[in-house]
Order: sequence, then structure tokens, then C-alpha cells
Amino acid sequence: MKQALHNEIADLLKELPALTNLTRYCTTEEISESLEQITADLANVRRKFGVWDAQSALQQGLIEKADAIQMKKLHDEMNRIELERFLVSESVINLHLSCTHYRDLLAERAFVLVQQEMLDSGYGEPPVSSALISMGSDGREEQTLITDQDYLIVYDDDGGEDADAWFTEFGNRLVDCLETAGFKRCTGDIMTSNPTWRGSYSQWRKRLFAIVRYEVEDFAKNMMDLIVLSDARHVAGDRLLGERLIELIRTMEKEHFQVMWGMARAATEMKLALGFMRRLWTEPTGEHKGKLNVKLLAWAPLVMNVRILAINQGLSATNTVERITALEQEGSFSKEMADGLKDAYNILTHHRILLQIKQIKGIQKDSHFLDPMILNNNEREELRQAVIRIEELQKMIHSNFNIV
Repeated sequence: MKQALHNEIADLLKELPALTNLTRYCTTEEISESLEQITADLANVRRKFGVWDAQSALQQGLIEKADAIQMKKLHDEMNRIELERFLVSESVINLHLSCTHYRDLLAERAFVLVQQEMLDSGYGEPPVSSALISMGSDGREEQTLITDQDYLIVYDDDGGEDADAWFTEFGNRLVDCLETAGFKRCTGDIMTSNPTWRGSYSQWRKRLFAIVRYEVEDFAKNMMDLIVLSDARHVAGDRLLGERLIELIRTMEKEHFQVMWGMARAATEMKLALGFMRRLWTEPTGEHKGKLNVKLLAWAPLVMNVRILAINQGLSATNTVERITALEQEGSFSKEMADGLKDAYNILTHHRILLQIKQIKGIQKDSHFLDPMILNNNEREELRQAVIRIEELQKMIHSNFNIV
């Protein structure tokens, strides 16, 4: 991508000599005025992209010294900068990288702050080492402008009931600290205050075995939990312990075909925003009449289906685009299909971010529903082709897993 940009700029510079065909009919004063305007335009572009430096200044040494309230101010400011930068560059990948980076710093700071708070409150030092692991978009390093909490805690064995009690209090306080710092509570309760998302390594191992061996009552819910765990990524604390749990998750998923088959079936049965003659499907009635849910009917099925293939092939990447690249490299995708899926991801995520900006600015209530009629013909067709590519991916997985 970087080389392609450099090449395009170089090609533009090569056209500069052609300006003489225009300037030969201009006065010195007219040429001077034109050059001044070009200089002013370039300066304006540089000012717009100057937010890069502003964000770096915010990150250097400020987060690691902040309390929860100060973190909220920093978080809001960095979100504002990323919003403005996206409107200039429209780079999905850059927004992902930046938002994920500073939220990792914020989460790591919260992890340390709460440990100190526990010590000051008389609970003492952590009885055993622990790790904070993110999931969802954060686990995939695909953070955007709106975020919530998708974290779990794993701690070392041999701490006994004392460790369980300590981390119960720690998990509750961590959720409160993150909320104060600008991380909304997860509507699905995927938070460290929930016992389901907290435990020692042995407790996690037992829990995972119960799911893959169908030993749980609500299998559908536990299957969804396992899907969420598929994007696990270490954020703070003991890295070796965190990565040990992540490796256990991936090994269990891959070694139990019935689990993979169930996940593949769920992925291929996800509804898409395609209707008659493969036209874009929109809500026929109700509050969102004439609109489509970009997240539920396009973006989520793409992420889900790519995830299934990546897990089945034993790939370590969690990022969707990196998973697509790895799947192409190991032969699951042709170059054409991989490029098409990457384009689809970029198009859909671009629309999601623009919808988030509209919600943030109070233009609309939610960040999921898009009216295709506000797009021009090319944009609408790009969106339709993106959904068609997801449909083709679903068919491929349906066939590979012999789903009937």
C-alpha cells in the first residue's frame, strides 16, 4: 500500500514538465499567483495531516501517569483526532491501528491502576500473576471510534480460593475503571466482572473442555462464547500466561471437528443483505424502512466466515485482513478471491465508520443502518458486490464442511 502511494505521487510529479504547455501563455504575475495558490493548498493538506503529531504527543508519557478521569479526557481527545484524521485520509487500516494502540495503552494503565487501588484498599498484592486478554474487534486489532469492553482475565493456578476472591474484586473494579476511562460496558456482559470471563488457567481449561465435549446445558450460548474467544489477544499482565491460554483455545477448537462444524454452520447461515436477483435488501417496514444493517447483514458475516477458515487452518492471525492474506498464502483463497474479500472488508468497514461519525455528531441515532439511496451508483454497486463476495465465501465454507 505504501509503495503504491509512493508510485502514484511519483507519476504525478512526472507530469510537472507538461505545465510549460500552459505557462507559455501566462504572464509572470499569473504564474506567480498560481504557484502561491498551489503552495497554500499543500500547506492546508499538511495542516490537516498534522493530527498525527498531535496524537503522538498525547500518547508520550501521558497515559502511563493518568488516573481514570484523566484517561477519559485523553481517550476523548484521541477519539476526536482519529475522527478528524479519518475524514481527511479515509484510511480504515490506519484508524484500526491507531485506535487499537491507544486503547491498549489505556487498558494496560487501568490494569495497573486497579492493582494499586486493591493494595491501597487492604486487599494486598495480587496472589498470583495474571493477564488481561481482549476479544472482539479489539482482539482482532480492528478498533473503531465507538468501543465497549470485551476483556477476560486469566490468572495462575495454586492461588486457591484466596485468588478467586481477590480477582473477583479486581474484575469488578477493573470494569468500573475502564468505564470511567471511556470504555462502555459490554451489552453482552463480556467483561471481567462476569465469572464466565474470569478464572484461573485450570478453571479456563475445564470450562473450555466442557464446551467442546458438549457437557454444558446451554450449548448455543457457550458456542458463541467460544467464537468470541477465537479472537483472543494479550493486552496486559503476564504475556506468557495469556498466550498459553490463547494457544489452548485454538488447539481445542481445531482438534474438535464437531465444534468447528457447528461454528461453520452458524457462519454460513448468517443472513446477508441480498434480496431478489441479488439486489441489496433493505428493511421493508418500520423505523429503518429502506435501510440495511451494515454490521449484521454484511460486515459480521464476513468477519465470522473468514474467522472459521482461519481457525480451521490453524492460523495464528486474528486480524481479518491478515487472516485473508494468510489464507491466500496457504492456498485456501485464490488471489482474486482474497483481493475481493479485502476490498469487501474495507468497503463495509468504511461505511461503518462513517455511520459511527454520524452517530457521534448526532446526525442519526445508531451506527448500523445505512440508506443505500444516499450513495451514488458506483458506491451502491461496490456495496452490492461486497455482499455478493461474502455470499460466495459462505457457499465455499458450506461445501468444505459438507453442511446440508
